[in-house]
Amino acid sequence: MLSLAAKLEAVSKWTGYAIAWLTLLMVVITFMVVILRYLFNLGWISMQESVSYLHAINFMLGAAFTLKQDSHVRVDIFYQKFGPRGRAWVDLLGTLFLLLPVCGFIFWSSLDYVSASWAVGESSGEAGGLAWVYLLKSLLLLMPLLLLIQGGAWLLKNAHILLTTPATSGKRGGA
Repeated sequence: MLSLAAKLEAVSKWTGYAIAWLTLLMVVITFMVVILRYLFNLGWISMQESVSYLHAINFMLGAAFTLKQDSHVRVDIFYQKFGPRGRAWVDLLGTLFLLLPVCGFIFWSSLDYVSASWAVGESSGEAGGLAWVYLLKSLLLLMPLLLLIQGGAWLLKNAHILLTTPATSGKRGGA
């Protein structure tokens, strides 16, 4: 069970590392845009749009890696006080009843939108802009798929915890 979870998490890990390099690229391009604009009075729409594309890629593909790192925002008033089994239950049920349905909804509701963009080979509305808007919109399908893969790993890991961690009887040792 854990070996399958590790294989699934390898996808999130790989995308996380790729995102790190793309984020560095985004910073370099942003720096270049500023230098070219303010020092040399030069600018290209495609260069500015590439920063927006990279920013979108960062957030859309980074969501699964963030889930793998357990770094998504959560209200953990009670969660932090739970033991391993309690946390596993919260994570397992949250994945089943929140993450998976939301990913399914995002994928399903985006399918026609992305398909229409691919059908016309949608490109930027700006003269000199990037031609790959349809690829950018495809992130609306890729993000929930990556989250579903990581959610599957999350389910397996939490199921393993529930199956292998003994339940406490509620009694505390010592006097």
